[in-house]
Amino acid sequence: MANNITKNRKAILVTPENCIGCRACQVACKSWNQLPGIKTKNNGTYQNPPDLASAAFNIIKFSEVPSQENPVRWLFLSRRCMHCEDAGCMAICPAPGALYRTAEGAVAFDHDKCISCKLCVNACPFDVPRFDEEGKVSKCNLCADRIGAEMQPSCVKTCPTGALKFGDRNELISAAKKEGFATIYGENDLGGLGTIYAFKDKPKLYGMIENPTIPSSVIFWHSYLKPLSLFGLGGVVAAAALHYLAIGPHKEEEKEKEEV
Repeated sequence: MANNITKNRKAILVTPENCIGCRACQVACKSWNQLPGIKTKNNGTYQNPPDLASAAFNIIKFSEVPSQENPVRWLFLSRRCMHCEDAGCMAICPAPGALYRTAEGAVAFDHDKCISCKLCVNACPFDVPRFDEEGKVSKCNLCADRIGAEMQPSCVKTCPTGALKFGDRNELISAAKKEGFATIYGENDLGGLGTIYAFKDKPKLYGMIENPTIPSSVIFWHSYLKPLSLFGLGGVVAAAALHYLAIGPHKEEEKEKEEV
């Protein structure tokens, strides 16, 4: 669906094997974006918070995986917005400017322009968008204000081990390939991701989906209903489809849970 390929695109390269799970990146993100604390509880894991939230733009996912060398192998994975070139969230968003592309290729958001339809949730194969108390979209914006001022994203600047690196996307990918990583996750997925991962093993071991795709409902909306919404009756049809995509499926899921 992407029509324009971003030039001079920037990205973050994540190398899980270099991460020590210190979560300094989480703290730096909260500090720069002035995000409040989140009340959590112990669920039997060191991971905290348990998932992304309107006040948690990035988290370190803790995973224990089998190992032949040690009783337990810890994997620490930085989870955040992927800043897809072919971004389903942008394609389905009906509010002009609520989700937009920065000059460096990041998918940023405008809190004031969001209409709280939450369609971007259905459109994201990585389950990233979250909504604050006002029902407005909230997620990582790749520190667009910092990189616009020629600074590194706050998470990258504070990382003590080089598990997070920021720079020219093509250069980061080339460097990772020279180091011999088995998989450069996100190199070509969805037009190329703005958050790329250097994996020693298959993506599935790190909890990442392989071959991510945009839901067909998003493609249908982008190709047929969105243009119709500009014209009279077509707008009604588009609105009905929007209502089904945002509300209908969720009601069916809730009903199934109640019956269980």
